[in-house]
Amino acid sequence: MLKQRIITAVVLLLVLATVLGSGSLPAFQLTLALFFGAACWEALKLFNVRYAMPLAVLASVVLLLLLYSGPDTNWTPLAVLCVLIWGLRFLPALKVGLPEAGGARGLLFTLVFLIALLGCFIAIAALYQRSALYLVSVMAIVWVADIGAYFAGRAFGKHKLALHISPGKSWEGAAGGWIAVLLLCAASTLHPLFADTFAVRLQQHSGWPVWVLLMSALVAASVVGDLFESLMKRRAGIKDSSNLLPGHGGVLDRIDALIPVMPLALLLSARL
Repeated sequence: MLKQRIITAVVLLLVLATVLGSGSLPAFQLTLALFFGAACWEALKLFNVRYAMPLAVLASVVLLLLLYSGPDTNWTPLAVLCVLIWGLRFLPALKVGLPEAGGARGLLFTLVFLIALLGCFIAIAALYQRSALYLVSVMAIVWVADIGAYFAGRAFGKHKLALHISPGKSWEGAAGGWIAVLLLCAASTLHPLFADTFAVRLQQHSGWPVWVLLMSALVAASVVGDLFESLMKRRAGIKDSSNLLPGHGGVLDRIDALIPVMPLALLLSARL
């Protein structure tokens, strides 16, 4: 299992490095559409929607058409909508639960989640327009939070964060991820190599007190995204969203924390 995880992780990192390093916008957009289609397919299956595969292919085409609409498109309204969706609908769902799959309420909930998923991928594309480094610097916030939470949780985790959703997560782990993000992102402000990264630009624009609050909000959003996907899988009675990524589960399992973070980061970046 560990060998599979390592091999898959290396392959994904090589694909990411190759696509971002190539500087080719079409290659980036096609890769993004491929992962978006896979994520939509997994989401549709989680919500028991029929014809998941053709609908996922259609979603990929829609994303490509939106991306080809031009680099000057203002995606801020979509980012605002996604932030509202997470704050007003998905965050409360962690307490009140999800509607039953099927029926009008289930179908509407599925549609809202697909909009949030679209907003995440559009935000990724928009942040890439600034630079590949800028995009990676946003995604790294989620990665650092996840790694920090894993090790802090293993070492100190005693108080469960959401026992009924994800028994393995603890408040100590979440705090460890938060501290890791603040420390590493604060350290990045000390070196000119990171001058054009998200955390540095945010600090320069906002100052330290507001910076801490906004970075904390991003970390909290990543935790909510992770828990929300766990809630969807628990309702569906499965461990992984799919087996597309051996040793890691599915695409949603890898990007769950990114889904609420990327639109919020795009919204904050509009002022930087």
